[in-house]
Amino acid sequence: MEFGIWSLLPPLIAIVLALFTRNVIPALFAGVWVGATMMSGGNPFVGLYATFSDVILPNLGDEWNATVLAYCGLFGVLVVFLQKTGGATAIAEAISKKVKTPRAAQGTTMLFGIIIFFEDYFNALTVGSVMRSVTDKMRVSREKLAYIVDSTSAPMCLLAPVSTWVVFVMGLIGAQFVALGMDGSEYLTYIATIPFNFYSILAILLVGLVIWRKWDFGPMAKAEHRARTTGKLIRDGAEPPTDDQMSDVEMIEGHTPKKRNMIVPIVVLLALIPPLFLWTGGYPENDIVTAVGESDGAISILIAAFVAGIVGLFMGIGQKLFSFKEAMSLYVSGFRSMMIVYIILVLAWSIGTVTQELGTAAYIVEFVQRTTAPGIIPVLLFLFGAVIAFTTGTSYGTFAILVPIAMPIAASLDGVSMSLAIAAVLSGGIFGDHCSPISDTTILSSAGSASDHIDHVNTQIPYAITAGISGVLAFFAAGMTGSSIAGIVAGVVSLVVFAYVLHRIWGMDVPEERVA
Repeated sequence: MEFGIWSLLPPLIAIVLALFTRNVIPALFAGVWVGATMMSGGNPFVGLYATFSDVILPNLGDEWNATVLAYCGLFGVLVVFLQKTGGATAIAEAISKKVKTPRAAQGTTMLFGIIIFFEDYFNALTVGSVMRSVTDKMRVSREKLAYIVDSTSAPMCLLAPVSTWVVFVMGLIGAQFVALGMDGSEYLTYIATIPFNFYSILAILLVGLVIWRKWDFGPMAKAEHRARTTGKLIRDGAEPPTDDQMSDVEMIEGHTPKKRNMIVPIVVLLALIPPLFLWTGGYPENDIVTAVGESDGAISILIAAFVAGIVGLFMGIGQKLFSFKEAMSLYVSGFRSMMIVYIILVLAWSIGTVTQELGTAAYIVEFVQRTTAPGIIPVLLFLFGAVIAFTTGTSYGTFAILVPIAMPIAASLDGVSMSLAIAAVLSGGIFGDHCSPISDTTILSSAGSASDHIDHVNTQIPYAITAGISGVLAFFAAGMTGSSIAGIVAGVVSLVVFAYVLHRIWGMDVPEERVA
């Protein structure tokens, strides 16, 4: 049966409900149910039955999907052990000993945010709470601390080769490979998106530029001037989150943190991935390039995460931080911490199945071919992603909705790079997240930094929009040329110009040295 324009109904319902309810899970489920009802002849009760029997359960039982869910859980386990053993705290303390100026304190926070690249929640809470004492001593405003934390957490998770975000997006990419009948490595496809992830790159570069050149502007400039000249780290009347919001990331009480508790598990994680890729790809029977291309990225990362988690577990037991029984409880907590991710992933795969059956992608591709120049598509995907993420407060949900649309478009149109299309969705999701007051990472950055949440949002938005506009220009340049270099050049040049101009017309002098 040909559904034509009606094939757009399930994803549109998911998008609209996500915008109005600000909750992506019921929105995705509604989209799946409507699609299943359409495939069932319009009977909503039969559609509800088909939602589970023909869509959700088959996706839940698929071997590839089960593998993705397993390694998401194993990453959650690894993060729990890194939290409880205090390795990140030890690294922060070692770095902070050399901090002598406000600029150095900010630069150290940025560096620490880049180092904690494997999980955004852990990053936001850990970097903010650990570095707060350092930046407070140097009279850096809490708003500035929250901005640095927020703008290095999620972007780094998408620019690093291994993170909880990577495995989530790989799950979406792998499902579309199956739906489109394409061969390839979902991991290598993800890696290819990194040079095109312009907003994430520009957001981090802007943090460094603002710190290095002291180009604060807008409400942030006023906050920094207040902190440096009066010692008031938050404005009068501000309401920072209470300390109990940090309890989940506290290390074991009375434990002296050790840097190796973080370094060793992460080194194990990263060191295992290349040989596992070669092994699962048939090396040495296949040459290195062929082996990497044919490798089982999901199993490789799963095994690496499992081993790294076990290393963290035994390091904690060896240091008598917890017993084996307590370690098993922590192991379960790690899997449980990823529950929302599991639900979103399963529903994302399900709505992808529905849109495939209804011919949604085919209709969109045909429409785009008639009405839109291929070079503009990355810009549109970026902007759509930003709007959805801003209004729903979730990057994950944005990816789940748009990746199943972006990949079929890229696969069917000449001149649209698959990597660029996926990266546009990822960048748009992060941009919208950074501007949204209901974003989980934005809220956690406020909590970790003990900054008034609305003050954090108000001071960060001008910076996010600056990087966002530069991102639009970058995606336009890349869409027209197909070159990531052209996009980077356009983005960086415009970013520097915008930041300089905004500082000149909307900034104020902020003393560098701490006032006694």
